[in-house]
Amino acid sequence: MAYTVKEISKASGVSVRTLHYYDEIGLLKPAYYGDNGYRFYEEEQLLQLQQILFFRELEFSLDEIRNLLQQSGFDRIEALHSHKKLLKDKAARLAALLLTIDKTMAHLRGETDMSKEELYYGFDFEKQKAYEQELKDRYGEGAEKSIQESKQNMKGWGKKEFEDVRAQVDEINKAMTVVLRSGAAPDSAETQAIIQKHFTWLNHFYVPTKEVYAGLGQLYCDHPDFRKLYDAYDSGLAEYMRDAMQVYADRNL
Repeated sequence: MAYTVKEISKASGVSVRTLHYYDEIGLLKPAYYGDNGYRFYEEEQLLQLQQILFFRELEFSLDEIRNLLQQSGFDRIEALHSHKKLLKDKAARLAALLLTIDKTMAHLRGETDMSKEELYYGFDFEKQKAYEQELKDRYGEGAEKSIQESKQNMKGWGKKEFEDVRAQVDEINKAMTVVLRSGAAPDSAETQAIIQKHFTWLNHFYVPTKEVYAGLGQLYCDHPDFRKLYDAYDSGLAEYMRDAMQVYADRNL
């Protein structure tokens, strides 16, 4: 079955203009061109676009992706296994950053001390520098300005902003504890309504993919600091959060 560029754009979220650009640079060629010059895609191209999106999620450059896909020994199943591992690693790093935020807020409230090392737990400075340099090389002054504005916005977070964010997640955790103790299933309407608020809260920091959001739920169970945090509300809350987040990810992401 063949699909037009507009159909592929709607299904994938990739703009028509970007798909045209991928064709121009040889990253994603259509299966064929119609007599009218229109591009048509088949399953082979759909799978290739999925691979491209996975690589972009993992911050590979377009040149790197093209070189990988053009290798004669490229194996899609092996690549998917690799994507899964890298996304789990990414989820772990993001979870570490969220943990650092919680600890910093507690520190700002005078509830605990933090060492200089703890202040920067979870940051990958070398990767961040490389990523910023790639953006600057590709997009010039515009990208550099955006990077600096983003950093400036984060610097603008004061005690009130940290406290507001912490208060929001505290209310979410308390609400989840109530529905847990009521016996509501993780996929129930009332539980999923609260998880929607959790997902929205998480968007203050980053917009997670399905894999990352579900992985974060698992980390709530596996990481001792997260386990301790959720056990303070209820000993079963970490698993309940994990199961509810998995349902949300499957349904919405």
